[in-house]
Amino acid sequence: MEKVTKPGARSLDNDEVRSGNTVADIRCDIVENLFCNQGKFPEVATRNDYYLALAYAVRDRMMHKWIRTARTYFEKESRTAVYLSAEFLMGPQLGKNLVNLGILEQAREAIKELGQDLDVLLDQEEEPGLGNGGLGRLAACYMDSMATLEVPAIGYGIRYEFGIFDQAIRDGWQVEMSDRWLRLGYPWEIIHPEIQYQVKLGGHTEHYTDDKGRYRVRWVPNRVVMGTPCDTPVLGYAVNTANMLRLWKAEAPESFDFQAFNVGDYYRAVNEKVVSENITKVLYPNDEPAVGKQLRLEQQYFFVSCSLQDMIRIYKQREKTLVGFDKKYVVQLNDTHPAIGVAELMRLLVDEHEMAWEDAWEITTNTFAYTNHTLLPEALEKWPLPLFARVLPRHLEIIYEINRRFLDGVWQKYPDDIQKLQSLSLIDETGEKYVRMANLACVGSRAINGVAALHSELLKETVLKDFYELWPEKFSNKTNGVTPRRFMVLANPGLTRLLGSRIGSEWVRDLDELRRLEKLAGDAGFCEDWRRVKLENKRVLAEAIKKATGAVVDPSSMFDIQVKRIHEYKRQHLNALHVVTLYNRLKKSGTKGVAPRTVIFGGKAAPGYFMAKLIIKLINSLAEVINNDPAVNDVLKVVFFPDFNVKNAHRVYPAADLSEQISTAGKEASGTGNMKFSLNGALTIGTLDGANVEIREEVGAENFFLFGLNADEVEKRKAEGYRPWVILEQNAELREVMDCLGSGAFSRGDRALFAPLIKSLSDRDEYLLFADYPSYIESQDRVSQAYGDPKRWTRMSILNVARMGKFSSDRAIREYCRDIWKVQPVKVEMPE
Repeated sequence: MEKVTKPGARSLDNDEVRSGNTVADIRCDIVENLFCNQGKFPEVATRNDYYLALAYAVRDRMMHKWIRTARTYFEKESRTAVYLSAEFLMGPQLGKNLVNLGILEQAREAIKELGQDLDVLLDQEEEPGLGNGGLGRLAACYMDSMATLEVPAIGYGIRYEFGIFDQAIRDGWQVEMSDRWLRLGYPWEIIHPEIQYQVKLGGHTEHYTDDKGRYRVRWVPNRVVMGTPCDTPVLGYAVNTANMLRLWKAEAPESFDFQAFNVGDYYRAVNEKVVSENITKVLYPNDEPAVGKQLRLEQQYFFVSCSLQDMIRIYKQREKTLVGFDKKYVVQLNDTHPAIGVAELMRLLVDEHEMAWEDAWEITTNTFAYTNHTLLPEALEKWPLPLFARVLPRHLEIIYEINRRFLDGVWQKYPDDIQKLQSLSLIDETGEKYVRMANLACVGSRAINGVAALHSELLKETVLKDFYELWPEKFSNKTNGVTPRRFMVLANPGLTRLLGSRIGSEWVRDLDELRRLEKLAGDAGFCEDWRRVKLENKRVLAEAIKKATGAVVDPSSMFDIQVKRIHEYKRQHLNALHVVTLYNRLKKSGTKGVAPRTVIFGGKAAPGYFMAKLIIKLINSLAEVINNDPAVNDVLKVVFFPDFNVKNAHRVYPAADLSEQISTAGKEASGTGNMKFSLNGALTIGTLDGANVEIREEVGAENFFLFGLNADEVEKRKAEGYRPWVILEQNAELREVMDCLGSGAFSRGDRALFAPLIKSLSDRDEYLLFADYPSYIESQDRVSQAYGDPKRWTRMSILNVARMGKFSSDRAIREYCRDIWKVQPVKVEMPE
């Protein structure tokens, strides 16, 4: 068919079909996609039609690189890093892919010529909420960096039909709504129904001797679920590498039972389909009831089994045996969720591929590496033994055998040390019996790492102390990092343009190049431009806040921001205590000479976490009173910005003046929000916790507002017998704050509303808010003083950005490749 083109458009017989990067090429493909994919002509196309048409045009350009990457890896038999994660919080894909392809401005112009606005289409994209927060977002940053550094890699995870809930606020309380991210179509994935794997569940095992006289085990399941891969290309920045993110969805072997239907049992006719698909229906079911725990375990095993079977299939495309499996792959376990992979790889090698136990164990322990993400003992995953036996009977046998052989070795090294055996055992037998997944990961992995220098040291001293004494050579630190492509280039175009005009764009691939900003910290013109960019970013966030909440905030006020998952150890309520302190001071002393401040909170509370939800209610209650008090609302406002996710993060991080990183020292593994804030010019008020320690070392103590006890002091205070009520009695300002909360002043006279929070703090104060309160208030006073000197504040802001090069996820991935994975970059060349 002959195609009529506008002047400057390319014709269909051009060799550059669906790969050209001119404005005309992109515009032509958008119109073509509207017609061929959406069945629309431009005059009747909706905003979502235009979004999909542009997304498919972008994906087409990625496909050339993706296919070439796969072919290159196949031909070169490249050693591959495999990232196993139960969460991948990838964020919106359109903007990131336009940036990495280098066609953001061409796309903007092409869309403009069609009467559309690119920013509106970017906002149209539904975000896949396939993670809770830090863990999944880290996985996404690492996928971006692996592709940018041309590292052969595959990410494996779960394609949850419903991701983390969308958050609404009603009467100050969090309300959870379904995350229907697939409802309008998801153009970035390619589903492969021709590739499916059986995943067995439940049943029993049968032990027998085969015809060669070998001891064998047969697993006879009572359920089988099929895993179907859904693939998304992950493109690197300014390279030809596009790695694969493969997420698994669960399906029934037979989706419709005709026999049941024919006899009138309509429920049973579709029941197998419903039960099977439940496995990937929703992110993290409530695991308090037993049925929730079982579904969680099934989710983890399902995606790990599919992934390992897939790796074996890919490997056997070229090899006849699996003896070199660990030379081809290294598998990074992103926390304990995929740790069942140790037992599953043993099952596949021994039961399915008839390998001797010793050979299989050598391959397994050379394949896996384990990243720990928590210092909280209660957060180390473990499964009740009866549940584990019911869901994975063969794996429990394998774990028993691994444990027997492992503890035999421990006994030889530590004879008569029963306590050591109990601590290291894969089975917790101190009360109700559990399978300890962190212990399984440690025993089955070649390397173990923490995610910040402090975290890694505390791991060795606390939760993994006995494993460190046994295998010190396995342990290392790999401080987390974030991708500057999303959290600077895409999220903060104003700053990106300013940096480009002064230091070029090499920093996008080499974040250490930001050091060149140091010499500009005293340049009056540059400082003025810096303040202008920040003010514009604050206007954008102010507009978003008004749209979401109705609150009107002043962009010229200090934006004091704390956005992260709501949890008591992250201490959003300490921030709230400071807000009440400020309010009380203003009511007493007036507002003259006070630097205006807007305190912005954001984050989701786990649906079953009452205290976290009460903290959200407290924040909104403070906002209701303070924002409507004409005596103070010109200098103090409080906002809870709902539904914090990656898309909203694009507006939040660039707009912050002050970053609140105030967790109890020794509780946060690393944090990455702290890095995103600092890279966008926010100054940090924080404790010596997680990566805060290293950020302060990099940016300079004089450019960081430090407060609070350190990790050692926290433990000492607790060991000595911490008595929060004594602090409350001795600190008049704190007592006034708590009295206000208890009086009903912020709860429409309801004295009982915040009583559980007040009682928790006054009686136990597990996370030492009262102990850190005086230091926090004093540090906040220093923040106000510094903000009142724009010249000083701007210099500190510039130096923060200039010295944050260490915290690129590129640096972290280089360290993993060098120290753990032993994976080399592979150049992908496009054909002429």
